[in-house]
Amino acid sequence: MHLSLVPPRRVKIGDAAAFAGTTPRAIRHYHAIGLLPEPERGGDGRRRYGHQDMIRLLWIRRMAGAGIALDDIRDALTADTGTAGDDRGDSDSGGGDGGDVDGVDVDGGDVDGVDVDGGDVDGGDGIALTLERLENSLAAQEAVLRRQRTAVQRMRAEGSRMGLLSDVVTDRFKSLPEGSLRQVELDTLLVTERIFGPLGAAVQATRFIALATHPALREESDRVEAAEDVLDDTVAVDDPRVARVAAERHAFEGALEAFIEESGLAGDDDALFEAWDAPGSATTDQEEDDDGGGDSGSGGRRARTMSAFEAVGRMPYDFSPARLRCMELAEQLAAQDAPTA
Repeated sequence: MHLSLVPPRRVKIGDAAAFAGTTPRAIRHYHAIGLLPEPERGGDGRRRYGHQDMIRLLWIRRMAGAGIALDDIRDALTADTGTAGDDRGDSDSGGGDGGDVDGVDVDGGDVDGVDVDGGDVDGGDGIALTLERLENSLAAQEAVLRRQRTAVQRMRAEGSRMGLLSDVVTDRFKSLPEGSLRQVELDTLLVTERIFGPLGAAVQATRFIALATHPALREESDRVEAAEDVLDDTVAVDDPRVARVAAERHAFEGALEAFIEESGLAGDDDALFEAWDAPGSATTDQEEDDDGGGDSGSGGRRARTMSAFEAVGRMPYDFSPARLRCMELAEQLAAQDAPTA
């Protein structure tokens, strides 16, 4: 594997913020209120964020972008993990989070220069202009509350965090029995949607649909992943197990791809691409709305999608040298099997 494409094992707060579409100041606020646990620190005393830290941060950003208050996010994540956070009250998040959502104070107060509680109004523009500004501010608050309600309804309908993924992603799982997907698969889809947008995650969903509907493939997937997990820092890159596990991964991916073709799931992917490219389609509109992140950064700016090259240096994966070598060998096997032009 080319060194420039090797993901880091941990990243600094600046890279973590860039990947998640937020600011270092907002992340520090998440730490201060117990929303995001403190990560390990490097030899220089600075925070270093690992894979699980980033997964939690991405879910936090997705929930905050949906208009969910930070206290409610903390409660939801605490219920999922069984770990309590430290409640130290509200303070400036530095990233537009908390009571201020996309620049709109949903708790009341001064919005765009208008005191919605009935106090003095600055500007002296006359009653007509004042009422117009007040109506616009209330409409903005209404839009935020509507978006928050929609997010909550989706979470209830889809089952917790799945409702925070884009509709084009969750729609692909409608036919699956409840509980078919694992949390790690939802985490993976969240990361993919952050990098490649809703379409990329919807296509990746095909893999998880196949695993959910083919018990033998699911069992083999678990076995291969367990073998890969054994390739930790104690295993040398030239250990015979590395090549053996790479061959097992290659064989599994071939079986999975064959099932996807035979089951018609590949055709579903083709239809998805066609629908996405159709002018005025709902999926295209959703891509414009979500912009790959589904959440808003500082000052209401949408978090943009990023290239795979950008993401490699900002999303950590705790892979040992042996594990990376295994991935490289599996890719070489796949290249050897690829049909020639």
